Amino acid sequence: MKVRCLNSSSIKTRNLIKKTFAELINEKKQLNKITVTQLIKRANLNRSTFYTHYDNIYEVAHDYELQTIDLLCNGNLKLHSKQDIMDYFDNIIQCLKENEETYKLLLSANDSLLFLEKLKKIAGYKIYDALKDDYNDKYLKLNISFFLNGVLMEVLKYFRNESVYSLDDLLINMKKWFEKIFN
Repeated sequence: MKVRCLNSSSIKTRNLIKKTFAELINEKKQLNKITVTQLIKRANLNRSTFYTHYDNIYEVAHDYELQTIDLLCNGNLKLHSKQDIMDYFDNIIQCLKENEETYKLLLSANDSLLFLEKLKKIAGYKIYDALKDDYNDKYLKLNISFFLNGVLMEVLKYFRNESVYSLDDLLINMKKWFEKIFN
């Protein structure tokens, strides 16, 4: 990130850049097909304004990923129990609902699988830390991975309009699956 001190004008500019980036990723479906020129024309920005905030398109994508992961993973929030995990699921679905249009744009791209892999890794560590003392099961990490792969693929299908289920349906079933696997 280039701009160190984010005043309200800088925040608005960065948000415009990220919003425009999300629109372009939805259209182009691949990060490497988006150019700075396309982005600044669409956002009606000067090239120098873009470069004041970012070095390239990949930095915009990385900034978006970090922001999204922080939102979805609640930063450094530690989970200590199964109830904490259930509350964590509620918070994730609420965040997805509040930012639904943005996630539909971002997750429509083919590059979104790398992002989901990062998200799975972070969520997996959180869940593992919460369960490791209560489960003396050599397959705990495998079960967590299996669970998260299923959940994230269903979320991806939802945001790509390939699912008949709502986010509320996914939340209800996510909790049921979790209870079945980790009881």
